[in-house]
Formats: sequence, C-alpha cells, structure tokens
Amino acid sequence: MVREEGGPALVFLRTNFMTRVTLRKHTRRFPMTKKLLVFITCSLAFLEMGCLHPKIGPQSLPRDRAAYSTGLADSWKEQMLLNIVKLRYIDAPIFVDISSITAGYSLTQTASVGAQVNTPGATTQENVGVAAALGYTPTITYSPLTGSAFIQGLLTPLPPTLVFGAIQNGVPADVILLSVVISVNGLKNQQATLEGITPSDPGFERVRALMRKIQISGGVRTYVKPNPNGPATVVALRKADIAPEIVEDIRELRGLLKLNPDAEEFTIVQAPVSSSDTEIAMMTRSVISVMQNMAANVEVPAEDLAKTRAFPGYEKDQGASDTRMIRIHSSTQKSPEAFVSVNYSNTWFWIDNSDLRSKQVFLQLMNLFSMADTAPRAAAPVVTIPAR
Repeated sequence: MVREEGGPALVFLRTNFMTRVTLRKHTRRFPMTKKLLVFITCSLAFLEMGCLHPKIGPQSLPRDRAAYSTGLADSWKEQMLLNIVKLRYIDAPIFVDISSITAGYSLTQTASVGAQVNTPGATTQENVGVAAALGYTPTITYSPLTGSAFIQGLLTPLPPTLVFGAIQNGVPADVILLSVVISVNGLKNQQATLEGITPSDPGFERVRALMRKIQISGGVRTYVKPNPNGPATVVALRKADIAPEIVEDIRELRGLLKLNPDAEEFTIVQAPVSSSDTEIAMMTRSVISVMQNMAANVEVPAEDLAKTRAFPGYEKDQGASDTRMIRIHSSTQKSPEAFVSVNYSNTWFWIDNSDLRSKQVFLQLMNLFSMADTAPRAAAPVVTIPAR
C-alpha cells in the first residue's frame, strides 16, 4: 500500500516472511515547519518499528506455540485419514513424522538524515529515511516412519488388557469392543475382507450392548491387576445397591461369556476360546487391522466400486451399516463442515464435525497408533525461535 498526500510517504513492501517499512519526507517550501515535520516523520517511523518488536522474542511464544500446535495436530489427523482411505483402495499407507521444527526471526533497523541547501530563493530540501525489516525463516524436517520395529508395532495385536484398561478409564465399552476386538470367549466381531464385511455374531453385539449399559450404570467397577509372572487379571467389584435390571444384565453377560456367576477375578489371555469359567479369552486386532476395518466404512464413489478400484465395504451389506465403526463421507467438493478432510484421487473424503461418535473412534485410533509406535527415534519435535 502506498499513500502520498503532500506529507510523509508511508510505503509498505510485503514479500514472503518479510515486512519492510520506509518513510520519507519530500520537498517542502515552508522552513518554519521543517523541525516539526522531521519530528513527526521520525516518530511515526520508530512507532512502526516498535510494532514489529512484539512479533519476536518472548511476546511471540503464545502465538507461535499455538500456531505450531494446531498445524501439527491438523497434519496428523489428515495423514491418518488419508491412510485409511488409501487402504480402502488397497494402496500402501505411508507415515511421515516431523522430527524437528526450527523457526528464526531477524529484525534489522536503519536510519538516515540528509540536508541540501540551494542558492538563495531556491527550494530547501531535506531527506529523512528510516527502514525496518523483519525476516522469518522456518525449517521443518520430515522423517518417514520405517524399519522393522515400527512395522512390527503396527502388525502386533494390541494387548487385551488395553481393552479393559480403556473401559476402566471411561472409553465407551461398545466402541472399544467394536474397533479393537476380533472375538471374546468365542463370540466373533464383524470383519472386513476383500469380499465385504462379515457380520458379527448376535451374541457379540449383545455383549457390547450389555457392557456399555453396565458401564453407564456404575453398578460394577472394574480394574486391571497386572501380573509380572503371568497373565493379568481383571477384577470386577459390584456395588452393594445395584438396580435389579442391572443385576439381570450382569447375569446375562456372564452367561453369554460362560463365566462363573460368583467369581470376581478373571484371567485375561490372548486366545480364541477360554479354558475355564474364570478366564476371558480375547483376540484383538493390530493397529493396521483396525485401520483396515475402518477403511471398509469409507464412502467411495459408485464408479470406483463398479471398476473394482476399491474393495467392497458396508455398501455390499446394508445390514452392517447399523454397526458401522466410523462414517467417512466423500464428495467432489470439499465440505465446509469437516472435522478433518483429505483429497485422494480427485475425491474429497471427510469426517463430519457434528458426528461425535466417528470423531471419538478416529481419535481413539490415533491414540492406539501412538501406543503401538515403539520404534526408537530422535527427540520429540522442538520449536527453536532465536530473536536477533
């Protein structure tokens, strides 16, 4: 923006990460106001330079920290959603981590004063110049997540204790069972395959509903008791005053899982079936398997399904839509109501910001991914902002 009306000219020159301010006083024919004009010009110039100082140093911490935090979170969500969509299209998921962030600020200031006296009767000319430049040079380092330790972490089934630990900490029991568990005491969950979604056993769906109902009632408090010398156990402590309908739900749940009606402690094992009535045998998914089952819930264009670009998902069996793990929509246009959205193969995929259940499942997957990522790596991202 340039504005010049016979007084000091204020010139803003903007480039990438650079702001330059220059003030000049042009020719004047009124010697009596020279000192006043010089004073006003310099005052405006240094005032403008002073406005640049809050952009660097300690004052920049709240702004920069919040901005980088938001950017990191958004990029992580988009990467996770993109890899889920790619799995629906049998495309290889790729994970890239941010290993370091370095941002540098620099502020330079210059000032100059000049005067010229002409012959008598001619115009007197004075020049006052002040300039300030603010530079910003961020450097971000990306590292692809590879290696046997990382791949093993993605492919290793999650521990059954994680399921009960999540329930203990308030995660909805029906959600964690649907997303993570393959089977519990022989009752099978739904499974996504190249042929479509294999529906779950009715008993498994009933177990999910009962566990959630009992969890909400607070009639039973459970916690996982680790055992360094063997399988962990889960302890179920009943409250004294439980509503009669919850007591009946507990009885039905124990019957479905073939558990001892009087036992309060149960051994947790990774197995397809239990060996006793005080054992909970659970088969769990790996992180990549959780993502593959979520991928079956991605809404893809009908043309892509017709040309077998993507494997069949919930569309093939509408009966499975009532127990969809997550809802990921698609469109040719980017949705303004998206919680997270990505573009893949000229199609936009997103999770609706008002879909609380899908958002909860998606964030749960991100937490599971963090738990499974045990590969050695460098120190966590550090934001360094030198001010000079």
